[in-house]
Amino acid sequence: MPKLLFSIPKRINVGNIFKYFLRIVRNGENMKLDATDRRLLSVLQVKGRISNSDLADQVNMSASACHRRVGRLETEGYIRDYVALVDPRKVDRRTTVFVEITLSGQTEEVLAAFEKAVALIPDVLECHLMAGSADFLLKVVAKDTEDFAKIHRKFLAKLPGVTLMQSSFALRTVFKTTALPL
Repeated sequence: MPKLLFSIPKRINVGNIFKYFLRIVRNGENMKLDATDRRLLSVLQVKGRISNSDLADQVNMSASACHRRVGRLETEGYIRDYVALVDPRKVDRRTTVFVEITLSGQTEEVLAAFEKAVALIPDVLECHLMAGSADFLLKVVAKDTEDFAKIHRKFLAKLPGVTLMQSSFALRTVFKTTALPL
């Protein structure tokens, strides 16, 4: 008798049949994206609130097949979340500052302490561990330069392990996207 590569639960409800089918087909590995998946993701990255029917029309497939595909992309983790992109000018966050940070060392303890503390600063939109001259690059939003000075004094200057900090103010955003090339 062949060995099963998955377990079969005693009770299978209709909602889980598709998930079990995916586990059988891919044997626990993510499926590869095909051209239809890429078209779906491309549209959803730009129009996250598009109706399923309009999405299906745009990618030339039936509404039910489209719904199943999007569900699979969500289950597989290709689609992490749906969000609203807020205009920073409308909420008085017109100033974007990129902050390069150099730490006193690269030990696990120093990195972990910094990462834990920086994640608590509400004005930091992004934090990237870097290769190069700086250890981290932060993207910070503020009302204006005076507000950034307050953020710097209250939060950034108190981050653990920091030996050098250099801030660069964005004069203008030429373009900005959240859509990945697919």
